[in-house]
Amino acid sequence: MRVLVVDDHSLFRDGIVSLLEAAGYTVVGQAGDGKTAVERALSLRPELVLLDIHMPEMNGLDALKFIKASLPETRVVMLTVSEDETYLVDAITSGADGYLLKHLSGPEFIEMLEGLENGEAAITRKTAAYLMRRMSQPASSQPDNQPGALSERELEILNLLSGGLSNKAISDQLSLSENTIKYHLKNILQKLNVQNRTEAVMYALRNNLIKKP
Repeated sequence: MRVLVVDDHSLFRDGIVSLLEAAGYTVVGQAGDGKTAVERALSLRPELVLLDIHMPEMNGLDALKFIKASLPETRVVMLTVSEDETYLVDAITSGADGYLLKHLSGPEFIEMLEGLENGEAAITRKTAAYLMRRMSQPASSQPDNQPGALSERELEILNLLSGGLSNKAISDQLSLSENTIKYHLKNILQKLNVQNRTEAVMYALRNNLIKKP
């Protein structure tokens, strides 16, 4: 199988490439950001793209959508270092063929990829169980992107925003990357239908979504 490896950490990419080649895969290219990933996927047409979620230029979820829209037959497996399943449903509903944590052992990782060739999704049993629970919820209980339909994490970030914290300060406090915070902020603005963080905080305070600092 011809593989494109995408991650903004070159050391991790090198490790994945070595692991894949030892298992008989052909690595046709590498990329360190989402924008380059899309460009190389279109030019190289790999059979599989291993795609990090948090990257500069364009995050992995946006890159996934571009790749799947242009190359629907290409399999895309998302890679993440965090067990926070915030992005799992978004990834799967956007066409991802797998969602793997980076702390998997080498043999486990290869086993997951081998499952792709048998028509299986590259996800662990734990991830599959979580996904089943989420997807089996009644539609009325799922987020509908209406004002106020924010996740617990988004509400947590809104609370910190109301205290005047910067993205960097929020990322440090929550032990998340700044890219992750930016992704959440983008979702918050879209869900509340506001233009900036100040409007988001004002909306949240008026509608009692968060407490006054």
